[in-house]
Amino acid sequence: MKSIKFLAAGLVMLSAVTISNAQTEADNSSDRSFSFGVKGGVNFATVTGGEDFDSPDSRTSFHAGVVAELPVTDMFSVQAEALYSGQGFKLDFDGPEGDKAEYQLDYINVPVLAKFYLTKGFSIEAGPQFSFLVNEEFDANPFSDGGDVVIEDGANSFEFGVAAGITFQTEMGLFASGRYNYGITEIYDDSKLNNSVFQISLGYKF
Repeated sequence: MKSIKFLAAGLVMLSAVTISNAQTEADNSSDRSFSFGVKGGVNFATVTGGEDFDSPDSRTSFHAGVVAELPVTDMFSVQAEALYSGQGFKLDFDGPEGDKAEYQLDYINVPVLAKFYLTKGFSIEAGPQFSFLVNEEFDANPFSDGGDVVIEDGANSFEFGVAAGITFQTEMGLFASGRYNYGITEIYDDSKLNNSVFQISLGYKF
């Protein structure tokens, strides 16, 4: 699992150092300089598709990680991120406490996004996302200490998907964003199940 995390971090570093921004207009230098930051927020995750698989409830979890943005023009940037992302879904579970059973799929997500600024500080973004599975387990009692069952060699270890959203950033570097992620490749081979995640984030760029 450590090697997967190192790979994801390496992809972000590679994307940051291979794009140059050698020329910058003097009056816009602050707007077109490389920026690095941190972000985190809440996930509302579920899955779509699958035969004889009724739409499950969403799993509420979190995401957190780092972000790097490299401007190309005044209105266009390339942004790469590495995020730990808690995904999966919930199902009804007739336990003693009436809990929902929770299927937990946790990934290192590496989106690489084209970012277009519509106005100063307000942007739309979209691009591919590369996801590496780091944890998979079934929790029969998600609100108590017991019930965790770790699953080995279950879901696919890699997922290719797409991400799209909007961001508003202040001149101080604080930003808020909303994003939708969809897994194009299946969670399991021949399952027709795909990850579907809505994220709300807060962050800061240096």
